[in-house]
Formats: sequence, structure tokens, C-alpha cells
Amino acid sequence: MKKTLVVGTGNLGKLREMEAYLSDSGWELTPKPPDLDVDETGTTFAENACLKAVKVAKYTSQWAIADDSGLSVDWLNGAPGVYSARYGNTDGERIGRLLRELGNTENRRAEFICAIAVANPQGEIIFQSEGSCEGEILYEVRGEGGFGYDPIFYVPEKKLTFAQMSPELKKSISHRGHALRQFPSCLELTNFPLPGL
Repeated sequence: MKKTLVVGTGNLGKLREMEAYLSDSGWELTPKPPDLDVDETGTTFAENACLKAVKVAKYTSQWAIADDSGLSVDWLNGAPGVYSARYGNTDGERIGRLLRELGNTENRRAEFICAIAVANPQGEIIFQSEGSCEGEILYEVRGEGGFGYDPIFYVPEKKLTFAQMSPELKKSISHRGHALRQFPSCLELTNFPLPGL
């Protein structure tokens, strides 16, 4: 029987990706309660992932996994960074703002970063990982798939944006894919020693 792992997100795109990435992990993923909000007050992706995992675990008294991820653009000194989801009210607004801020600059190097944290039902962080994917920001949207900044995040080695990639290809190279590949199986995680013990 699979154990329940509550996902600390209201973002359906993130939830679907996590379900795909962890389909063979021995966990059954379920979304966090819709009335539970977590203030992302951390200054790093890892801090925010931990805040969300702890709050969701304590609220539900179940194992919880949380992800905090975003886009770090060289020309913008790492912005939008931890504020990636708050750069506008919709994906379109966020993309529009980023493209306006970049203007016609030629330095469009960027990196997607994803931090994962898992908390046990007592709200103790048991596992953390981080993954990244380097690319560049296009001048316009390309592709129909994915979510968030995917239509403007271009991976030169693949000659595609995240939004143009098949789910399998994106899973193999994305920041979230890299972070979740480090995720232990259900049995390994439930037997994880507490940090510092």
C-alpha cells in the first residue's frame, strides 16, 4: 500500500510534474488543502521549500513534500529569483514583465532552480535537494506546453524551450527533474534518521 505524501503547492503544473517524476517512488501524491496558505518569507528557494513542507506536514499530520523554484536571470542580478511566482498575477503577466525588463539586452543567460524539502508528520525536515537547468531567455514566446516561464526559457543544447519539449525530455533535463531524481524511495525516506541524530 502506498503512503500519502501531501504536496505543498496549489500550482497544478507543479503537482502534475511531481506526480510524473515520482510515479515509481512508492508514494501517493495528494494536493495540500486549498484553504492552507504558506507565506514564502524565505530568502532562498531552500528556505521557502522548508517553510512549506513543515507547515503542510504539521497541518495535515502527514508526510509532506514542497518545492520552491524560480528563474534567475544574469542580466537582472538573479531576479526574479524567489519572487518568480509573484512577478505578476498570471503567467502571461510574469513573462511580459520579464521581457520588458530585459528589453533588447544580448545577455539573456538564465537558470531555473528548484529546491525540494520533505517533512515528516511531526514537521521535521527529513530530506532536501536542489536542481538547476541553464538556458537563456528568448525575445518572444515559443511553444504551447508546460507552465510559468516555460515558453521563453530556451535550452540551447536541445534547441527547444521548455514549452516545446515533450514531458519526457523536460523531465530528463529540468531543474525539478534534477532535484527529484535525488528523492529517496518511500521505504528509504520513512527510515531516514533525523538530522543531527
